[in-house]
Amino acid sequence: MAAAAALAAAVLALSCFGAPATAEAEADRICSLPGQPPVNFSMYSGYVTADAAAGRALFYWLIEAAGAPAESAPLVLWLNGGPGCSSVGYGASEELGAFRINPDGRSLSLNAYPWNKVANMLFLDSPAGVGYSYSNTTADLYTAGDNKTAHDSYNFLVNWLERFPQYKHRDFYITGESYAGHYVPQLSQLVYRNNKGIRKPILNFKGFMVGNAVIDDYHDYMGTFEYWWTHGLISDETYENLRLACEFDSAEHPSKKCDKIYDIAEAEQGNIDAYSIYTPTCKKTSLHKRRLIRGRMPWLPRGYDPCTENYATKYYNLPEVQEALHANVTGIPYAWVACSDPIFDYWKDSPKSMLPIYRELIAAGIRIWVFSGDADSVVPLTATRYSIDALSLPTVTNWYPWYDDEEVARWCQVYKGLTLVTIRGAGHEVPLHRPRQGLKLFEHFLRDEPMPKPVDSIQTF
Repeated sequence: MAAAAALAAAVLALSCFGAPATAEAEADRICSLPGQPPVNFSMYSGYVTADAAAGRALFYWLIEAAGAPAESAPLVLWLNGGPGCSSVGYGASEELGAFRINPDGRSLSLNAYPWNKVANMLFLDSPAGVGYSYSNTTADLYTAGDNKTAHDSYNFLVNWLERFPQYKHRDFYITGESYAGHYVPQLSQLVYRNNKGIRKPILNFKGFMVGNAVIDDYHDYMGTFEYWWTHGLISDETYENLRLACEFDSAEHPSKKCDKIYDIAEAEQGNIDAYSIYTPTCKKTSLHKRRLIRGRMPWLPRGYDPCTENYATKYYNLPEVQEALHANVTGIPYAWVACSDPIFDYWKDSPKSMLPIYRELIAAGIRIWVFSGDADSVVPLTATRYSIDALSLPTVTNWYPWYDDEEVARWCQVYKGLTLVTIRGAGHEVPLHRPRQGLKLFEHFLRDEPMPKPVDSIQTF
């Protein structure tokens, strides 16, 4: 037992040593987090200024590659949406990060399918006011929007690379989900345009990938209402009223008439988890029942728990966790929350469509992948398909099933300039519901290799 404990301590200590870094980076190094199991990779977290005049600083968490050499593996930025939701609380903690937070809200367990197996993962809480990110200008909490978020994120990246110069010129990708369907292409466009004419840019941008992403308001609305109706979630009358009242509205700033019909639709759907329509909600699921979910729903990962957000809220409000993460150093006058209501409620600018950006970046040869869990009713697969169809891209490879462990994981279609991948049984957060398939998707994206087709040993009819 003593030898095992010594070995565990030695492995844990590895996280405190790594490649040479700047003094600022060394100050951000995480030796261990409260309740953390031993790991063999380095982590850093802290603040980087995005706007010095306004006092806006964004919080990041870097989890370096474990399964591939950190010094050669690509750098991948992950963004959650909302707008106003934390990439640390969602992406890093219940989806694709190295750890999952246990039900006690005080300890961590290893994620069996972390994306840092193949890349250096950088999680960013953006804009200021989300998670631990803050602004010294109170009005910033009520004036956030797409444009400011994109520019702050870009400034963050440029300044972050000064702290971590070993990542300059490294292959760089931007990924995210949900309302990051706006963040990701907008930031990608900014990076691409600022790189023009530079022979060897420090942000060596290669491509972006988004999941269950808000893309185009008109097509997203049309596809969402259709999904609700075809999945028996709303009545015929409500379906028609939604189409009449909402389809030409802005998703972030709908009309009062659209809001009213939306309320009726939500009432008709009842108390389901709209982000994953076939899984239990947290409120209606006891701890004992959560342990039985795996047996009744075998497509879910072992130990799936719909209450993970609650555990994150407890964990990230612990003073010892904030100290270990070098977070809340200015004494933010509010508790950590997964999503910020003021940011969401007062969002200022939200273009109705990302399709012009898609067209610009596709023409530039930027790699673009879009993925969708088919059990999400918030930004459903039908919405994504309508939005992609609106691009009128030529098809390179027709729709086909892709396989994982000789089982259909879902379907894929390759267009000229864009790859669409769907994931069977996954909700809004694909890496949460289908973690193994999510990691496989990520690996194929990095290699720009379409998802695996059927092998000879698999019979198809």
